[in-house]
Amino acid sequence: MADELKIFSGNTHPELINSICEYLGTPPGQIEVSQFGNENIFVRILENVRGRDVFIVQPISTPVNRSLMELLIMIDAARRASAKRVTAVLPYYGYARTDKKDQPRVPITARLVADLITVAGAGRVLALDLHAGQIQGFFSIPVDELTALYILSDYFAEKKLEDLVVVATDVGISKRARDLAERLNAPLAIIEKRRIDNTDSTEIHHVIGEVEGRPTLLFDDEIDSAGSITSAATALSKYGAKEVYACCTHPILSGPAIERIANSPLKEVVVTDSVPVPESKRIDKITVLSLASLIGEAIHRIHADLSIGAMFQS
Repeated sequence: MADELKIFSGNTHPELINSICEYLGTPPGQIEVSQFGNENIFVRILENVRGRDVFIVQPISTPVNRSLMELLIMIDAARRASAKRVTAVLPYYGYARTDKKDQPRVPITARLVADLITVAGAGRVLALDLHAGQIQGFFSIPVDELTALYILSDYFAEKKLEDLVVVATDVGISKRARDLAERLNAPLAIIEKRRIDNTDSTEIHHVIGEVEGRPTLLFDDEIDSAGSITSAATALSKYGAKEVYACCTHPILSGPAIERIANSPLKEVVVTDSVPVPESKRIDKITVLSLASLIGEAIHRIHADLSIGAMFQS
């Protein structure tokens, strides 16, 4: 068929595309993505995509800059091969934290990345839990944003934690944390913190809400070096929390993250596979949930011109 679905990916997260294609009952597209000795990236699509509906799945994660260049070059290759439509599927949007000028003479890199993806030839973007909602507005093409909130909330609902309190790691994430709390029929507390500098150092000030003697669930969109989440867990313990769990969509887990989690009061950290989580980082405290059905269903609905929003109507 001229509008046949084709799904490709680069080298960043092959396990995820294999799971997505298994959900959809279609094989991954055949593509060569390699790097020359001079570090230039080469892409060659190994099957016909003329008139096809092409989806390119690539989180912009470690190695971030290579992942981004692979994505851009794959989009360009598909466009030049006369694909009917190219959708960039971004389980993780790298550079999302640089979404505004919060200091003099700094860039808005999240906007720059959006421009690059658009100029490369993407006609649509499918993203997952963007760090800031305004990033959707950085694109001049349609953007569908998925959320892992339902997958995470279902996991904790099955645990049946009595008298649970959902805790936002800071004020900025409180709206999404409130959505999670409503799904779990739990109250919301908020960690008040102040960032010390441009590093991952933070200073915990106060826990707003009642957590003493109750199990708590920390929520954030991303865990990078785990400084914020483990500091928040320590603060909750000092405030008398019975148990401390945590969940997030994007487990970047860079630098000392695993060591910090291992040595923290956290009982369990539940994440998704929006980025690869190697076996070396899958310690007992970390649980990884699959996004294959969520992303696969969204790809199917975009391909069939069906509603994405209907996926989240309960």
